[in-house]
Amino acid sequence: MDFTIQSKCGKARAATFVTDHGEVQTPIFMPVGTLGTVKGVHQHELKEDTNADIILGNTYHLYLRPGTDIIEKAGGLHKFIGWDRAMLTDSGGYQVYSLAANRKIKEEGVHFKSHIDGSKHFFTPENVMEIQRIIGADIIMAFDECTPYPCEYNYAARSMHMTHRWLDRCIEALDKLPYKYGYSQAFFPIVQGSVYPKLREKSAEYIASVGAVGNAIGGLSVGEPAEDMYAMTDVVCQILPEDKPRYLMGVGTPINLLENIALGIDMFDCVMPTRNARNGMLFTSEGTINIKNKKWEDDFSPIDSEGLSYVDTIYSKAYLRHLFASNEFLGKQIATLHNLSFYLWLVREARIHIIAGDFYDWKEVMVEKMSKRL
Repeated sequence: MDFTIQSKCGKARAATFVTDHGEVQTPIFMPVGTLGTVKGVHQHELKEDTNADIILGNTYHLYLRPGTDIIEKAGGLHKFIGWDRAMLTDSGGYQVYSLAANRKIKEEGVHFKSHIDGSKHFFTPENVMEIQRIIGADIIMAFDECTPYPCEYNYAARSMHMTHRWLDRCIEALDKLPYKYGYSQAFFPIVQGSVYPKLREKSAEYIASVGAVGNAIGGLSVGEPAEDMYAMTDVVCQILPEDKPRYLMGVGTPINLLENIALGIDMFDCVMPTRNARNGMLFTSEGTINIKNKKWEDDFSPIDSEGLSYVDTIYSKAYLRHLFASNEFLGKQIATLHNLSFYLWLVREARIHIIAGDFYDWKEVMVEKMSKRL
C-alpha cells in the first residue's frame, strides 16, 4: 500500500494511500458498516452523496452472521455487499472485549459466547487472520486485547505484552495465507497500553519495529477523559513512523477528530455519527442540534444550509422533527446521511487547511463553534 504525504502543517498531515479498490485521501473518516451495511444507508448514497472513500466491516459480527462460507461463496465482502471502493475490517478484539461476562481471555486466544444465540466460539490470532483473508478487506487489523477503562497498570502491562505476542502470531499466520481474491491486503498492527505513557511508548516502539505498511492506536475512546486520549495519541505519534498512515480506532466526536488530526492522525472510524443520528442528534459546523426538541417544530429552514448532503436542502428541520416524533424510519435515514456527510466534509476541509497552512487557526475556530448546543 503506497502512502504519500502531500503536505504538512505542524504535526497535521495531508496524504494519500492507494489500495486495489481505489485511492484514499487523508485525513479520512471511515463510516462504520459493522455487518456489511452502514445502518440505514444504501451503498449508492455512500458513494454518490456522502462520497466515502473507505468503509469499515467487523470480523466478529461477519463471522457470526452471515458466516465466512457465505462471504467466500460470494467472492468476498466487496462483492457480497456491492461495494467497489476500499474497505477495512476490525479484527473483533474490541467486540470480544465488550462481551465482558461472556468471554475468557487466555494466551492461546479468546473463548466467547455469541451475543446472538449463546453458541461457543474460539478466536485466536491465527484463525482471525484466516477469517479476514476470507472477508477480503483492503486493510486488515491485528487481533489484540483491548483493555477497559479504568485499568490497573499491571493488568494493562500484561495485556499489552500479550497483544505483542499475538501480533507475532498474526504475522506468522499471514505469511502462510495467500490472498484470496486476486487483490492485496494491507496489515495494520495495534498499539495498546491504556492511559499509561510508559506503556504506550513501549507498545509504539514494538509496533514500529514490525515495519508494517500502516499502524493503529487502539484502547482509547473507552471512557477515558479526552485529555488522556490526546496525551496518549501525542506520545504514540511521536514514535510511530512518519511515512506510514496512523489510524486512531473508534474515535470520535467532530472535535476529537480535529484535535487528533492536529497530533498527526490520518484515519478515524466511529459509530457516533450514525448512532447519534438515529437518536436525533445532528452535528453541524455551528454546533449540535437535538432535532427532537420542540424549538424545531415550526422551523422550516433547511436541515443545514451548507448543503453537505442532498437531504440537507430538500428537507426542513420541522419535517425532520416530525419524522422523529412519528417514529418514522426515514427520519433516522435523513439524520444519518447528514451526519456522515458532515464528518466527511470536516476531514476534507481539514485537509484543505493543512495544505493551505492555516489548519491550527481554522481548527480553533471550528472547535469553539462545534462545542455549542443549538
